[in-house]
Amino acid sequence: MNTRRNERVSPHTTRKVRKLADGREIMYYDSDLDSSIDSDDRNASDRRVLVDAPAHTELRRDPLLDEWVVVAGHRQARTFHPPTNECPLCPSTAEQLTEIPESGYEVVVFENRFPSLTMHEIKDLDVPDIFPGFGRCEVVCFTSDHNSSLANVSPARMRTILSAWMDRDRSLSEIEGVEYVFIFENRGVEVGVTLSHPHGQIYAYPFIPPRDKQMRAVATDYTHETGRSLYQDVIDNEIDSQERIVFDGEHWVGFVPQAARWPFEIQLFTRRHISHVSDLNEAEQEEFAHAYPLLLKSLDAVLDVEMPYIAAWHQAPVGCSDQESRLFLEIFTLRRAQGKLKYLAGSESAAWVWVNDIAPEHAANEIRAAAKRISS
Repeated sequence: MNTRRNERVSPHTTRKVRKLADGREIMYYDSDLDSSIDSDDRNASDRRVLVDAPAHTELRRDPLLDEWVVVAGHRQARTFHPPTNECPLCPSTAEQLTEIPESGYEVVVFENRFPSLTMHEIKDLDVPDIFPGFGRCEVVCFTSDHNSSLANVSPARMRTILSAWMDRDRSLSEIEGVEYVFIFENRGVEVGVTLSHPHGQIYAYPFIPPRDKQMRAVATDYTHETGRSLYQDVIDNEIDSQERIVFDGEHWVGFVPQAARWPFEIQLFTRRHISHVSDLNEAEQEEFAHAYPLLLKSLDAVLDVEMPYIAAWHQAPVGCSDQESRLFLEIFTLRRAQGKLKYLAGSESAAWVWVNDIAPEHAANEIRAAAKRISS
């Protein structure tokens, strides 16, 4: 393939595709709206000496639950809490060569060096229900500033990040065998983050994740029974109640779900029904660029401490545009109070029965109050 491809992926954003020393793809996303970085031509080369790391991954089916488990033993060797001056996600310098050869960047996406899923094929597997760990795992760096966070990026940068997510959704959906594109961010050592630089990930699965598969089944049954959309009824009920609403915009609505599992949890939906993140229109992108950082700042302000959180896009499987799935962003934190975390103990981990220590209505009040404080 042409390793120096430059393409415009949105009215404001250009993607520049290059190669790392071991052949992995790296993509620079530069925006006309974000002038903080001089993108030039992105001509820096990866001067590291890298060999292809062993990446033997498998998919194993749990016969009791009919769910897939990924086995990826090589990930034990991945980078683990390096000091700031050795961060592999910072721009390269004369003293420190990293995963990003350039001396500065806006948004970068590259193939994970320690992937859970790979494009490699493993042949001659005769064990039933054990298959090659097919798929693709990518890392998304939100900013070159090691000490920043997604909550603190500008609306222009958030638009670039969103353009990158949309472009990757489209591109990964075109890979034969990929059934679901999962875009997410983990922040905080409490949720298992091993690199503190602001970043997220994208997994291209060869199956529909169990939770999204279950949501589709529940939505299908609901439509058969009522003739209505489950997602739309949930959104309408929350808007009518207003009790748990934490963001009420022209194009987006966010609320704490009535059966929230986590201490502080938000679901952010578009007001119109869309199936994929790549379906977002200009107006929805623009409002999201302001709404999402505000919600993240509000979570931090609730307890006046940086919240550890997981944020994930739920969307339809590849090639599906129906009522059984609807795009929404889920954000939740494990922190329930200063110095206290929500641990998944016996009921949650073994029985899958959740016990929430904070009423969703109280959580919504706290998030709204925090948003007012930071907006005043």
